Amino acid sequence: MSSFDYDLFVIGGGSGGVRAARLTAGLGKRVAIAEEYRYGGTCVIRGCVPKKLFVYASQFPEQFEDSAGYGWTVGEARFDWQKLMMAKDREIARLEGLYRKGLETAGAEMLNTRAELTGPHSVRLVDSGKVVTAERILVAVGGSANPHAALPGYEHCITSNEAFHLETLPDSILIAGGGYIAVEFANIFHGLGVQTTLIYRGMQILSRFDHDMRQGLHEAMEAKGIRIILQDIIEEVTRTPAGGLLARTLHNETIAVDQVMLALGRDPNTSGLGLEAAGVAVNERGAIIVDDFSRTNVESIFAVGDVTDKVQLTPVAIHESMCFVETQYRGNPTSPDHHLIATAVFSQPEIGTVGLSEEDAAKKYPDIEVYRAQFRPMKATLSGRAERMIMKLIVNAGDRKVVGAHILGHDAGEMAQLLGITLKAGCTKEDFDRTMAVHPTAAEELVTMYTPSYRIRNGERV
Repeated sequence: MSSFDYDLFVIGGGSGGVRAARLTAGLGKRVAIAEEYRYGGTCVIRGCVPKKLFVYASQFPEQFEDSAGYGWTVGEARFDWQKLMMAKDREIARLEGLYRKGLETAGAEMLNTRAELTGPHSVRLVDSGKVVTAERILVAVGGSANPHAALPGYEHCITSNEAFHLETLPDSILIAGGGYIAVEFANIFHGLGVQTTLIYRGMQILSRFDHDMRQGLHEAMEAKGIRIILQDIIEEVTRTPAGGLLARTLHNETIAVDQVMLALGRDPNTSGLGLEAAGVAVNERGAIIVDDFSRTNVESIFAVGDVTDKVQLTPVAIHESMCFVETQYRGNPTSPDHHLIATAVFSQPEIGTVGLSEEDAAKKYPDIEVYRAQFRPMKATLSGRAERMIMKLIVNAGDRKVVGAHILGHDAGEMAQLLGITLKAGCTKEDFDRTMAVHPTAAEELVTMYTPSYRIRNGERV
C-alpha cells in the first residue's frame, strides 16, 4: 500500500488537467484535482467557447444584410447584450457541469480550492491549510492575461477575462494587440455595433502568420470599418470626469473611447504556486521547463498545457495530458507531437492554417512552389458583398510534399482541420491534383490549382 494520500494530484481544472485526472482515475488510481475558480479552465469558462459564441452573435448583422440579395426582407434588427450574456452563462454552466460529472464518474476527488506545492510530493490546500501528499503531481494551471501593469492607467483597462462579463456593451473600444485575441475581439465588438479601433506596435497584425493571410484580413477588417493603427502603442490611459477613457499613444494621438482592452499576450500562471519550494525549474518567462514527456527537473512533478509556454492551444494541452497518462500509467511511453498543428483565427473572415508560411518555407527549403487563388465566394455573388477568399498551398519542390496550407474566408477553420490530416500524412501536390473536386464549394480550389503562381529559389521569387 502506497504511503501517499494520492497516486496523482492535479493542480488546475482546465481541459488538460481534467483530462489527465479523469483518465487516470478511470484506471483505478487514487486521483485528486484542485481548481480555485471553475472547472473547465480558460477555454471553457472565459476563452475559446464563449468567444466562439460571441463570434456567432457578431456575424448576424452581415447575414441579415446578405439575405436581401437572396430575396429575403428582414425587419428591424435589435441586439440585446444582456440576453446574449445570459445565454452564454447558461451554456458555460452546462459545460462545467459535464466536466464535473466526468471527473465524478471516473472516481476523481474534486477539491474547490487553490493548491500550492510545498515539496516534491506535497501540496497545500489553501482554503483549509491542509497538506496532502501524492506519488506524482501534475501542474496544469494554464496561463493568465498579461495586465501590462507598467502601463500608466492600466487599472482602467480590461483584458479578455473581463470582456466576457461586461455589464453593458460599450459604444466604442480601443483594443491593444495584434495576435489572436486582439483580432478576434476587434471583429466581435465591431460586429455587435461597437466603434472599434485596434492598435498594434508591429508592421502587420498576426505577425506569425503567412503574409497573404495577414494582409488579406487587414484589408477586410478596414473595409468593414475597423480602424487599425500600426507601429504605435498606448502610453497612458486616463479616465475623464464624464466616465470615459482617453488613451494617449506613443505618436501623440489621443483616442477617446468607452473601453480599453489590453490583449498583449498571456503569461504562465506560476506566480505563488510554490515551485521554488518544490525545486521546479522555470524559464525567464516563469514557464515550467519540461522534457519531451512533460517531466520537470523534479522526478515526481510534471506539467502540461499553457503553463509550459510551448503551444498555447487547448487541444495541445489535452494531447499532452493523454500522452502523460499513456507514459506514466499505461506503460506506453508517448511523447506529445507538436509538429504540424492546424489552427484557426476566428476573425471575420476566418483564417485557417497548418504548416509553414511562405516566408518560413522559403528559409527552410531551397526551392518551393506557391499555389495561390484569390476569388469571390459564390455566396457573395447575389449578396453583393465585396469580399474575397484566399487559398494558398506551399510545396517543397524537392519531394513535392505540401508543407503549408493557408485559407482566408468562411469556414477556414473547418477546412484547416481536414488539411491538418492531409499534411500530417505527408501528402504531395500530386495527391491533391488527383483528388476530385466537390463542386460547387470554395474548398475545391485546394485541388484545382494545378500551376504554381510563382516559385521561390534560394529565397528569391522567380
